[in-house]
Formats: sequence, C-alpha cells, structure tokens
Amino acid sequence: MNLNKLLIKFGSFKIIENGQLSKFYKEEEVANYMKEERIEIIVDLNIGKKEFTAYTMDLTKKYIDINTNYRT
Repeated sequence: MNLNKLLIKFGSFKIIENGQLSKFYKEEEVANYMKEERIEIIVDLNIGKKEFTAYTMDLTKKYIDINTNYRT
C-alpha cells in the first residue's frame, strides 16, 4: 500500500487526499455530518477495485458504558 495514494472521505467530505490532510477539510462541517443517523466512510487505497458495505451497531455513550465492563 502506498500511503501517498490514500483517500479517505466521510460522505462527500475529503479528509485525507494523497496521504495527507485535505486542504478542503473543515472540521466543523465533518463534525456536523458525523451527527447524522447514517454516515458513509470511504477508504480508497488506489490499488484496485473492490467494494463492500458494512453495517455497524449503536455506539452511543450508554452502549459504550455498558460494554466497558466486559473483558476479552
């Protein structure tokens, strides 16, 4: 993997572009986007074509508090 080719987007917001923080990144805009019920995170390694969808669970404070008592 070549980090200089890495692209990470949250929805339409570019976070990492060509392995570096995007010059278009605005933390406040991304923070507002992250408050939405559903978010899309795109990680492009630029090493070929493969796509998948992952669904995650509730990560609210209550969920995290409950699960901090478990040990792996």
